Parts: sequence; structure tokens; C-alpha cells
Amino acid sequence: MILINFKTYEESQGKRALALARAAEKVGKEYGVCIAVAPQHVDIPLIAKNRSVPVFAQHVDPEMPGSHTGHITPESVVEAGACGSIINHSERRLRADVIEEIVGRCGSLKLITCVCANTSRVGKALAALSPEMIAVEPPELIGSGISVSKAKPEVITDSVRMIRAVNPKIKVLCGAGITKGEDVAAALRLGSEGILVASGIVKAKDPEAVLRDFAEHMRR
Repeated sequence: MILINFKTYEESQGKRALALARAAEKVGKEYGVCIAVAPQHVDIPLIAKNRSVPVFAQHVDPEMPGSHTGHITPESVVEAGACGSIINHSERRLRADVIEEIVGRCGSLKLITCVCANTSRVGKALAALSPEMIAVEPPELIGSGISVSKAKPEVITDSVRMIRAVNPKIKVLCGAGITKGEDVAAALRLGSEGILVASGIVKAKDPEAVLRDFAEHMRR
């Protein structure tokens, strides 16, 4: 799986977000690879209504519908058309008890959860919450252009081993610094089942070409 976090880049909002989603859908179908996108919340309906690519929210809160100004309920992203959500990204850190509550709330709505962890040990601890996916991303490598699969391969191998020891059903993704197809191939060889990527796709001169490179190496 390739999960593209659009973050709040200018290159990935509004019509540009839709264009990126279109490229993801096209490449995914051509290569038989699951490619999902995580746009800003306001762009979820735009993409969900016009493309068939899986759409994730970038974050949800544990609050129930009610008097919670400024919060994002899981119900709202489901109604907007999302099928899942990223949780606990390094740029949106949460306490463990909050993560547990969110995973439970999402589970009750059949909303897929991709929980982020900054270390293998954190990933192991979060595995006890039984999210569908855990994405391990060393924060110091995010946006660096230095792939975790090259700089810290042990983070991937240790994470896969430790997370699967707790719950073998969890899909382990890796992220941080992934910019080339060979980074993707290395991550898969180390045991990862996919990647979480942002600037490597969003800020590329030709995002579709980069996606093709990623997908080609994912099929090998």
C-alpha cells in the first residue's frame, strides 16, 4: 500500500488535490497497487465524490457529536466520504489514552485506522490497541530526503518483528524520507507492507512519474 499524506501543502489543496488523487487512482489501477490519499479535511468530499481512490482523513478527534467546536469527529469524515484516518502523526501527536479512544471510536464506525509511531517500541505499544495499520516514521527523517530504509533499516525490521509479535494482523507501513522507487523496494525487502509518504510525491515536479516509479518497485 502507498498512503499519500497531502498535509497542508499548497500543491495538494483544492483542484490540485483532486489532480493528485486522479494520478494516484490512475497509477494504482495500472499497476494493481493500492494507493490511498489523505487530503485536508475540507477536500475529502471533493475527492471522494469524483474519484474512486481510497480517501483517509489526516486526523480525527475522539469526541462524540455535540458541543465540541473545532474538533473533527469520526462521524464527520465518514459522512464526507473517507474510509480511514491517520492518527498520531508526528506533526499531530496524541497521548496514548486518546489514541486508544480514537481507535475504538473509528472501529465502531468501520473507519480504517493508520496509527503513526516514531520508534519501534512505540509501535509495539500501539499494537496492543489493534489498529489496522501502524506506520513507523522516525521524525528526524521526515521531509529530509534520506530514506528510513537506508538510514535506519533496523527501525523497519525491529518494528515488523515487535508489532507482529503483539498482533500479526496489523499491517506495518514505514515512512520518512522516501523519494525513490528503490527506497520503496528496500522497505518491502525489510518486511514493510507499504509506505506512508508526503513531500516525496506532493512536492515532486511530476508526481505521477514518481508514483509510477514507486508502484513499479512495489510490484517487483
